[in-house]
Amino acid sequence: MAQQFLRRYPIGIQTFSELVNKHYLYIDKTEYVYRMAHGNSKYLFLSRPRRFGKSLLTSTLHAYFEGRKELFQGLAIEQLETEWTPYPVLHFDMSLGKHMDRKQLENFLLYQLSGQEKQFGISTDIVDSNIRLANLIQRAYEQTGRQVVVLIDEYDAPLLDVVHEEKDLPVLRNVMRNFYSPLKGCDPYLRFVFLTGITKFSQLSIFSELNNIENISMDEAYAAICGITQEEMETQMSVDVDLLASGLELTREETLQQLKDNYDGYHFTWPSPDIYNPFSLLTAFSKKRLDSYWFGSGTPTYLIEMLRKFGMNVLQLCTPQEARKEDFDAPTERLSSITPLLYQSGYFTILKGNPLFRSYTLGLPNREVKLGLLNSLIPYYLTPNTQSVSAVLLGMARHLYENDMDGALQALQVFLSTIPYADHTDYEGHYQQLFYVIFSLLGYYTDIEVRTPRGRVDVVMRAPQTLYIIELKLDQTAEAAMQQIDLKNYPERFALCGLPVVKVGVNFDREKRTISDWQVERV
Repeated sequence: MAQQFLRRYPIGIQTFSELVNKHYLYIDKTEYVYRMAHGNSKYLFLSRPRRFGKSLLTSTLHAYFEGRKELFQGLAIEQLETEWTPYPVLHFDMSLGKHMDRKQLENFLLYQLSGQEKQFGISTDIVDSNIRLANLIQRAYEQTGRQVVVLIDEYDAPLLDVVHEEKDLPVLRNVMRNFYSPLKGCDPYLRFVFLTGITKFSQLSIFSELNNIENISMDEAYAAICGITQEEMETQMSVDVDLLASGLELTREETLQQLKDNYDGYHFTWPSPDIYNPFSLLTAFSKKRLDSYWFGSGTPTYLIEMLRKFGMNVLQLCTPQEARKEDFDAPTERLSSITPLLYQSGYFTILKGNPLFRSYTLGLPNREVKLGLLNSLIPYYLTPNTQSVSAVLLGMARHLYENDMDGALQALQVFLSTIPYADHTDYEGHYQQLFYVIFSLLGYYTDIEVRTPRGRVDVVMRAPQTLYIIELKLDQTAEAAMQQIDLKNYPERFALCGLPVVKVGVNFDREKRTISDWQVERV
């Protein structure tokens, strides 16, 4: 058991050989590597969110195709592979090609090519990246007498920051399409081609030349190729769960539930096993505490920009959305809805599927993603001064912990009165969304537009010891809000909830852009 305290977790380790040689924890995915290498197609594409293990998978394929058998001792593939034939491997990492204009991107691609050429002693003054790639593939084939393996990790990285722009996207997209174009023409020289990314730029754009690629992103056979399943965690990481439970002073069962609530819930096809976010899970084990690790590692700018472009509000973001299978193949640059992009980026996941209608229900996978998204939207709903938001949330949390809704609303009233004027605050729905964001960030279960036999409650919030039924009005009175609660007998719907029920009527003043008055009554 003492040795388990020395467990090394591969946080940010993306090189398979380093992981093995330095004895980091490795969740064995090599059976998938063998399946990919011996499948029906030699052109494969896999989409997964950032930090889900795509780069490590690509590195594992690199080591496998180089025939480095010694790295795979004791792993599943050792029992499957008998030949271990080494192939020439070209491995391109596009993750560094961000925030570039056309010239910078073209130079970056030439830099990538020169690094690959060195391993074959190739020197060339070719300045066109596509011709140079074709030359590299053919020369590697001629030198070794074996077909070439091409691995392209994060193929779409140079495009993600401009996916919302109509001017720069077509320019950079054409550069990348030009670079990838030789892959089809070089087919006789290629043993295997694998691309990873977050989004899918469809056959109408980047893949127009490479129309024979097989997208395995939603294939059931590859559902757990990235990420960690419940079974993998409870078997290969069983000791880690116990160590975390000890650190958190929880039982094993309580710890498993906390891990599930925070980091589980991903499905990349249907049916699918539950998939945990590997970055967050491993970091939680390493640091011996639960926190927002994946979301905290960086919210892509393009996502926030796309949310604004499509006008998706908080209520829509936190409500499950329907999508057809065809929607997942929609060109990223021609999306009519942001839902597929939210899915590809890891902010939505498949909650359930309907094979008969080839449709899916998509939504937020877990607590980490929900709270992270809400936090990232604070500058658009409240103020860019996130420190002041944290202060008011802490004050409200203290009041609600003591069942003091009066004190919590007073703190919110003072805070809102200090915020400069913002657009789109002159309708009741804005304040409904505001309450949803604030109460959710406090860690309480919050729902809106909750149906009852006689109408819909604006906001329902469940604190540890109290259930609050909240009705909001704009430029009316708190009394009018309370009268609506009583008239439609909203509390009746929650009579069996097992908690004391408290009615809250709140009125917002459009001109002052804050709460004008409120009433709080226990049922």
